[in-house]
Amino acid sequence: MEAADYEVLSVREQLFHERVRECIISTLLFATLYILCHIALTHFKKPAEFTTVDDEDATVNKIALELCTFTLAVALGAVLLLPFSIISNEVLLSLPRNYYIQWLNGSLIHGLWNLVFLFSNLSLIFLMPFAYFFTESEGFAGSRKGVLGRVYETVVMLMLLTLLVLGMVWVASAIVDNNKASRESLYDFWEYYLPYLYSCISFLGVLLLLVCTPLGLARMFSVTGKLLVKPRLLEDLEEQLYCSAFEEAAITRRICNPTSCWLHLDMELLHRQVLALQTQRVLLEKRRKASAWQRNLGYPLAMLCLLVLTGLSVLIVAIHILELLIDEAAMPRGMQDASLGQVSFSKLGSFGAVIQVVLIFYLMISSVVGFYSSPFFRSLRPRWHDTAMTQIIGNCVCLLVLSSALPVFSRTLGLTDFDLLGDFGRFNWLGNFYIVFLYNAAFAGLTTLCLVKTFTAAVRAELIRAFGLDRLPLPVSGFPRASRKTQHQ
Repeated sequence: MEAADYEVLSVREQLFHERVRECIISTLLFATLYILCHIALTHFKKPAEFTTVDDEDATVNKIALELCTFTLAVALGAVLLLPFSIISNEVLLSLPRNYYIQWLNGSLIHGLWNLVFLFSNLSLIFLMPFAYFFTESEGFAGSRKGVLGRVYETVVMLMLLTLLVLGMVWVASAIVDNNKASRESLYDFWEYYLPYLYSCISFLGVLLLLVCTPLGLARMFSVTGKLLVKPRLLEDLEEQLYCSAFEEAAITRRICNPTSCWLHLDMELLHRQVLALQTQRVLLEKRRKASAWQRNLGYPLAMLCLLVLTGLSVLIVAIHILELLIDEAAMPRGMQDASLGQVSFSKLGSFGAVIQVVLIFYLMISSVVGFYSSPFFRSLRPRWHDTAMTQIIGNCVCLLVLSSALPVFSRTLGLTDFDLLGDFGRFNWLGNFYIVFLYNAAFAGLTTLCLVKTFTAAVRAELIRAFGLDRLPLPVSGFPRASRKTQHQ
C-alpha cells in the first residue's frame, strides 16, 4: 500500500475512535442523569399504584415510570446543555493543549445538542403520549386481557393522534406560509415535519417561560424566606410554637374524646393534621435553635443575592433591547459549526461566563417556582410519595417543554452570546425582529412590575407583623378588615 492509503486509513481510524469516545461519554452522561431522575421520581410516586393486587396495572405503571424517567433525564440534559457548552468553551480557551481535556471538543458539544433535540422530539411526540394512553387503556373490547392488549390499543390511539397533529400542523403551515414549497416540505417527516412541530412546541415553551419566570422571580423571595431563619425582628418563633402546640393539643383532645354523637369526625383527616403539626413543630424547634450568625447574616445575604441576580437579569435584558435597536448581530441565530476554544462568548471573559451560567440556572429555577405557583398549574405540584402516575406524566411533559425552551429563551434575552447549535437555531421565528424585540420588552416590563409589587407588599407585611399591627382591630392595608362580630368578641 502507498503512503497516501496509510494516511487515509489512519485518519479514518482516528475518526472512528473519536466517534466511539463521544458515544461512550454521551452514554455515561445520560446514564448519570437517568439514575438521578429515577431516584427523584421514586420518592414522588404513589407506592399504592405499584403494589396493587392486579399485576397488570403495576406492570403498566412501571413501564410508564421508566418512560417518565427517560423524559425527565432529557429535560435535565436540556437544562445543562447551554451551561455545559459555555463552561466547555472557557475551559478549552484557558487550557488549549491540555492532554486530559482532549475529549472535550466541538464535535462532542454539537453531538450533545443534536441528541437533546432528537430525544426531546421523541419524548414529547411519542413517549409521553404513549405513557398516558398506556396507563388509561384497558384493551379492546373482546380482546384478551393483558399488557399486550393495552399495547395494541395504545399504538392505535397514538397513530390516530399522530394523524390528527400532522393534519393540524399542515393546515397551520398553509395558513402561516401559504406557498407550495412549505406545504410540500412537510411530507418529509424527519427533516421538516418534526423540526417544524418542535419549533411550535418550543415557541409555546418560550411563551410559558415569559409568563412563569417573572412570577417565579417575585416568588423566590418568599420561598427563600420560608427555608431560612429570619431575624427576630421579622419572625416570632415563640408565638408560632405556642400556636402550633395549642392547635395540636386541641386536635388530640378531639381524637381522644369524640363526645359529639351527631357530628361525624374524619379520624383519618385528624390524624394527618396532627402529624403535619408535629412536623411543623419539629421544624420550628430547629429554626429556634439556629445560631445568631445563621439568623442575622444568612437571611440578609440570601435576600441580597436574590436581589442582585434579579436586578442583573433585568439590566442585561435592558441592554440587549438597546443592542437590538442598534446592531443586527444581537439577533439570536443558529451556528452549524461548533468552533469552541477560539474566543470567549462573554465580554468579561471567564468571570462573565460564570455569571452567565449562574443567571441561566437562576432563571430556570425561578421559572419552575413560578410555574408551580401559578393558579393554572398549581394542581400539578408533585407531593412526596403521593403523586399519581398521570400527574407524574403531566409534570414530566411540562418540565421538558420548559427546559427544552431554555437555550432559546436565554439566547433571545441576550443572557449569553453563545449561538444555538444544531436544529435549535432553525426556528423560523428567531429571525423575526418584532417578535424578539417585543419578547425582551415584555420580559423586562413584567419582571419589574412583579418585583415592585411583590417586594413592597412583602416588606410592608413583614414590618406590620413584626410590630404586631396585624393583631390590632384597625383596617391595615394588606390584611383583611376584621368583621364587627370578631371585634365585639
